Amino acid sequence: MSKKKKQQKRAAPALMNYVSSSAWTNTLATGYVRLSDNPDVRIAVDRIADLVSNMSIHLLQNTDKGDVRVHNGLERLIDVEPAHNMTRKAWITKIVRDLFLFGDGNSIAQIVVEPGSDYLSELRLLDMDHVSYQYDVIGKQVHTYYSGKELDDDKIVHFLINPNAHYPQVGTGYRRILSEILANLAQANKTKAEFMTGKNVPSLIVKVDADSEELSSAAGREEVRRKYLDTANANDPWIIPADMMDVTTVKPLTLEDIALNESVEIDKRTVAHMFGVPAFLLGVGEFNKDEYNNFVNTTIASIGQMIAQTLTKDILFDPSWYFAFSPRSLFSYDISELVSAGTQLMDRAAMDRNEMRGWVGMEPRDDMEDILMLENYLPTDKLGDQKKLNNPSTKGGDADDSKD
Repeated sequence: MSKKKKQQKRAAPALMNYVSSSAWTNTLATGYVRLSDNPDVRIAVDRIADLVSNMSIHLLQNTDKGDVRVHNGLERLIDVEPAHNMTRKAWITKIVRDLFLFGDGNSIAQIVVEPGSDYLSELRLLDMDHVSYQYDVIGKQVHTYYSGKELDDDKIVHFLINPNAHYPQVGTGYRRILSEILANLAQANKTKAEFMTGKNVPSLIVKVDADSEELSSAAGREEVRRKYLDTANANDPWIIPADMMDVTTVKPLTLEDIALNESVEIDKRTVAHMFGVPAFLLGVGEFNKDEYNNFVNTTIASIGQMIAQTLTKDILFDPSWYFAFSPRSLFSYDISELVSAGTQLMDRAAMDRNEMRGWVGMEPRDDMEDILMLENYLPTDKLGDQKKLNNPSTKGGDADDSKD
């Protein structure tokens, strides 16, 4: 259930119709390429969806000593099975694809409660092809419709990106901005396919005396070809009259000659920048670890924060509770970096050894619960028992005492 207060309805609001995504697509010119049909866009969006859906959703509570996790049925529902017969990964994946591909910057989930109670049962994602909006010009409100029926704002969760300049309750996508670039990429693929077939670019040209009667008909030209150019074996040389024929080798244009590769690379980089993904994910350039980690820390974390804040706003009653994603596991680490960082935290008593074992995928052990520190790794509750601290006749103790 939502904690939002119902807005007071205005009498006879002035409305502007907003068509659904599918209806808008059908009105476009013939050369339009849908975002979902472009390979580069699908690669970028699917990569974003895969990473965002890999992050666990935590329910946290503000306390005087910091924020702590809350483990209850609500956290399990959102993090494991937020909708009927859908895991969190599938649920988040659909949200991200709706935002970038099918919902033009929007994705909507319907709040479903258990019959006879106020407990949340599921957040059922709607088919964005059946979603439309009407704008209240006077009240600056947006009315959401599903298959022609108006939805109650208190019973939906509306995820969005790129808020509309005039109606920030609705998001905006990338289809209009990228339409020309996608058309260019589609044409480049067609051009590349034609070059690969080589149908229109023969590798040899045979010049024949134009006065020959044999060339006046197709049958005659075929007879000349069969008589002089066909051989018993593929590698046999041609034997032709010197004064009748001249064979010239033709080097066809390549993709580099018409600068197609450079043009495609520019368009791919533009698509990558629009979606906030590294260009190497679209096949441009080499893998860069720092660039990938920055992608996780910005694009992925930003989308996760939007989803978490929307869930917090629309389904939580307790003001001290909030949802959050954990992107730490998505960064590009090697095991030596994890061990090095974990060792430094252990040396400062900021974590125990079992927590570090969890970082590298190892099971906890009972003898790893003690928090150790200093060069001789004393348990923290034994630090005050060192002889150098308890012997008033010494100032700092000697080297042997420091080991006790």
